[in-house]
Amino acid sequence: MTTPPPPPAIRPTATTTEHPSHSDRDEPLTSTISGLTTAATARSAELARLTLDLRASLRQFPDFPTPGVLFEDIMPLFANVSLHESLIRALEIHCLQAYGADGQLPDVVVGLDARGFLFGPSLALRLGAGFVPVRKKGKLPGPTVTAGYAKEYGQDLFQMQAGSIKSGQRVLIVDDIIATGYIFILELDFLKGREKLDAPVYTLLSSQ
Repeated sequence: MTTPPPPPAIRPTATTTEHPSHSDRDEPLTSTISGLTTAATARSAELARLTLDLRASLRQFPDFPTPGVLFEDIMPLFANVSLHESLIRALEIHCLQAYGADGQLPDVVVGLDARGFLFGPSLALRLGAGFVPVRKKGKLPGPTVTAGYAKEYGQDLFQMQAGSIKSGQRVLIVDDIIATGYIFILELDFLKGREKLDAPVYTLLSSQ
């Protein structure tokens, strides 16, 4: 009887092309994380610079529209092309920082009558979102959805065209100044409007 020869010895190798080492696999991930961190840091620095420029460009008018009121005028931000671009860019950066990493960018930007219309559409375009205006009662045609809100001097009604926002869509609300309280350009701190809202609030600038 003949004994069959033993099988050839298998010599393991440290790495193969099919199964790269841990260090090889981790290198692209480390590079990606490093790149994201660098981009986030650059955005934060850009936002800080833009905020300083925008804040310095606001104008204040005492005793307007009534005695004892210090009026914050944001119109210079729209009269100057560079400042207008800086404003939209600053708001875009905030949205990317707050919502972009988790893929939660808004589907719809809602602008409140009337100054939310000044920058809401531009911001919506930057974010790849739709824009929906909310207007005072009686300004929109067709079926509408109505909600009441409190102002410094009484009650008023807002309306939006029915069907403008679909169930499940993420919504970002923008306006110019949070006074009696979303994204706002300016916050009047002493009026404590932030405390009246039941959603996360971001203001680009603060005053008073």
